[in-house]
Amino acid sequence: MTVLAAKADEVALIREKFDKATTAVFLDFGGVNVDQITSLRAEFRKVGVEYRVVKNTLVKIALKGTAYESKEFNSQLKGQTGIAWSFEDPSAAAKVIKAFRGVNDANAKLGIKCGVVDAKVMPGAQVESVLATMPGKNELRAMLLATLQAPAANLVRLLQAPAQNLAFALDARKRQQEGG
Repeated sequence: MTVLAAKADEVALIREKFDKATTAVFLDFGGVNVDQITSLRAEFRKVGVEYRVVKNTLVKIALKGTAYESKEFNSQLKGQTGIAWSFEDPSAAAKVIKAFRGVNDANAKLGIKCGVVDAKVMPGAQVESVLATMPGKNELRAMLLATLQAPAANLVRLLQAPAQNLAFALDARKRQQEGG
């Protein structure tokens, strides 16, 4: 395989990942050692996030002619770049990055260049403050389930109240007769 063919394959792979991803977070991994990146990759794998170190020019070529192509976005593609793609849970990558950066000062050297949500560029600070605090897919499911169950639970409580009140009244009358 020639170098040109390898680069064409890489461009196609990057384009495919952007087509399938719900969000992407661009990282500057300068100053972070191999052990730290290895542990970050392991955390990404646990939540279904793909991480890849990419060449900026290949990303620009891959996204040429798409909604991602903009001056604001292209200005972020400088220096060392790693991309974390989330395919199911939009906030998964951001949550892992925020937790990773909070572990110690060495991990805090991992820089967040920007995030991309629905082809909209989000500054690095917002990735950590907004995207990382959004509820995840499982949290949203739990919230939906609780919302759906609340009316049924209230109905059961209301249906049981008269019988429960009758039982309390009978018990109180029994105690009154025993004591009086």
